[in-house]
Amino acid sequence: MDLLAVEDASALWVKPAPHFVGHRERLRDRALAGGLAALPDYELLELFLFRSIPKRDVKPLAKQLLARFGSLSGVLGATPEELKTLKGVGETVALDLKLLHEAALRMGREQVARRTVISSWSALLAYVKTAIGHEAREQFRVLFLDKKNQLIGDEVMGRGTVDHAPVYPREVMRRALELSASAVILVHNHPSGDPTPSSADVDMTRQVVEAGRSLRISVHDHLVVARDGVASFKALGLM
Repeated sequence: MDLLAVEDASALWVKPAPHFVGHRERLRDRALAGGLAALPDYELLELFLFRSIPKRDVKPLAKQLLARFGSLSGVLGATPEELKTLKGVGETVALDLKLLHEAALRMGREQVARRTVISSWSALLAYVKTAIGHEAREQFRVLFLDKKNQLIGDEVMGRGTVDHAPVYPREVMRRALELSASAVILVHNHPSGDPTPSSADVDMTRQVVEAGRSLRISVHDHLVVARDGVASFKALGLM
């Protein structure tokens, strides 16, 4: 056989593209044609991961993330350390997912801050669920409101274990005075998934209400956030 002919033939051979390349193009086309809202969660997550992992099939990883954390909001709410327990998730992927989570938080906060809390209650509930509904440890937050009941601050004032976060009523009121807040809404999460208030939650709320009374700072509500929903102390008749 002519050596030159062999060389010419080998020059014409091109390594086939990985199987997932065509899949990526088809998924992008479907997203453009039908809109992102038409995609199931795993495909939406897969589409996002294309940018973090450009040269690997990411469908299995998208499905593993959803299986591990239960939902898309669970994936975004997971800590970087939790995310990196999955094979294929390194610093870059974890950071990109947390950036997406932070963007969602800021959008939710804007929706709440534009109006009085009372008129945007559903937006407030959505915001606190996004913020701490999937936290693995208890977190105690305070929403500070002005005289018009508009949000002027949202601050984490305690981080704890899987079933307890330290709360200091005097510190809550001290910070309220610093921000010139007229009222507060207390928020904390139950990592167990059940938002039912505990007796300790009730006692702590009473202490904060008492601390604010002499300062004329009202406690509008205490929200307990969990994967299964949000419990309102006011709606439950606990305050």
